[in-house]
Amino acid sequence: MKKNNLIKHYFLTSSLAILITLALPATAKTTTKVNKAEINRLSNYFIAQDKSVSSKIDFDGYMKLAEEVKQYRAKRLLPLNQFLAKSKNAKTIILDSRSKEMYDRKHLKGAIHLNFSDYNQISLYELIPDKNTTILIYCNNNFIDDQENFASKMAVTPTDLNGLPSYRDKISLALNIPTFINLYGYGYRNVYELADLVSVNDKRLEFEGSEVK
Repeated sequence: MKKNNLIKHYFLTSSLAILITLALPATAKTTTKVNKAEINRLSNYFIAQDKSVSSKIDFDGYMKLAEEVKQYRAKRLLPLNQFLAKSKNAKTIILDSRSKEMYDRKHLKGAIHLNFSDYNQISLYELIPDKNTTILIYCNNNFIDDQENFASKMAVTPTDLNGLPSYRDKISLALNIPTFINLYGYGYRNVYELADLVSVNDKRLEFEGSEVK
């Protein structure tokens, strides 16, 4: 990208961020509705004006953000006892970003829901208007002994003659990581993640949902 295009791109994206902020309610306590139409109009306008952008997909930008989040996240991984203790604060929320179906079946008691695929500027603002809110996250890969409701997100490579998987080549594809990166990218900087692998039978845990007896 040439220097002039870089300057133009910076100006347009910065202006978009400012105008979107102005389109949102001023405080978390306001009852004013999010002006979705105005945000969409501004987004489409600035994308159309910036001829240097070929799509809204930026792999390099995402990887740069992920590297920044890596340092931040490392200091915000909580063992279960600390995670549960922090969840008791009235100003703290537990956010479950799995599918609505799996959330309805079984989730940590008190958790609220937003499917990760539905993350965007508006949906997050409507659910969590105050970006200083303490957000606790977890995913399937934090739990064992319940594959039906918390199926492990683990990719393995078949390596033997029978095509059976070998855990020597496993890759963890936990939802927590993109969830953390996206929350950070949308401006939420008070996020904590459950660090432990815990049995669903652990007496410290409380669950809710249609599959909880």
